[in-house]
Amino acid sequence: MKNDLGTQSQILLDISKPRRRTFVSQLQVHTIPMLMLLPFMLLFLVFLVYPVLKSLFLSFTDYNAVREPSFVGLQNYSEILHDPRFYKALQNTSIYTFSSVILTNIIGLGLAMAFGSQRVLDQILRGIFFLPAVAGGIAIATVWKWILSSEDYGLLNTIIGWFGFESVSWLGMPKYAVPVLIMYTVWNGLGYSMILFVSNLRSIPNELYEAAAIDGASPWDRFVKITVPLLRPTFIYTTVTGIIGAFQVFSEPYIFFADVHNVGGILDSGLTVVTYLFEKGFYRFQMGEASAVAWILFAICFVLTLINLRVQRANESVQ
Repeated sequence: MKNDLGTQSQILLDISKPRRRTFVSQLQVHTIPMLMLLPFMLLFLVFLVYPVLKSLFLSFTDYNAVREPSFVGLQNYSEILHDPRFYKALQNTSIYTFSSVILTNIIGLGLAMAFGSQRVLDQILRGIFFLPAVAGGIAIATVWKWILSSEDYGLLNTIIGWFGFESVSWLGMPKYAVPVLIMYTVWNGLGYSMILFVSNLRSIPNELYEAAAIDGASPWDRFVKITVPLLRPTFIYTTVTGIIGAFQVFSEPYIFFADVHNVGGILDSGLTVVTYLFEKGFYRFQMGEASAVAWILFAICFVLTLINLRVQRANESVQ
């Protein structure tokens, strides 16, 4: 009897011990998953990792896409940081980014609160507001170029002409360049922002509002002290992705303002950082400087994202 108990306990100890897998057994377990991941890893290395590392190398070289690149150190970065056109592009992009992100968040939240219910009319309106986010960006920008055209066929000037106003060169006057980009981006992106806020608003329990109402809180107090804090994850997401996307804007300013000689429009009023990069690389074939602009843009987006996340965490710790 004693020997049987000893045998059983030994069996239990053997079972409880973790079995050491040999190299061969681990290879048998992981071979098939690794083979299935291999195509993706190859595409990832060829089309993402290699171009990124290649652009970092080219940013330190003098390269015109024809002759072999020659190492010039930090000369490309120095020339860009001493170029007034780069600061003009950075100024336009900064104004465009912060204005469009703030307006998209505010208007998107307003639409979500106004049309966030399950009524049929609200569902139809949400679909209408979301349509620009589904349509292709280049196609929509081309339509807007027709709407804003100062020619006889321009839709907006035709409409304001019916009321006796003179035609306006919306895309030809420097003071309208950045506001036109902001207006287009807000119109195009508020539907997507609205949908995110609607989903977040529905996750807030009604019991919180009912308890606050019983305690005498006004609608404004309930919005500021309940709705806004609980919408923080959506605010963080829309702000961070909005900043990164806005700093990379290219197709809209290119379609609106570019011609065969200049991509920034009159007096570079519509020049952005990416169109400046495009001009360096594909108008002037200064690939080294274009790569340096790309890495400066990456550094700007990286720093702004870190600042935004730090500010959001600081607000969370205070509350």
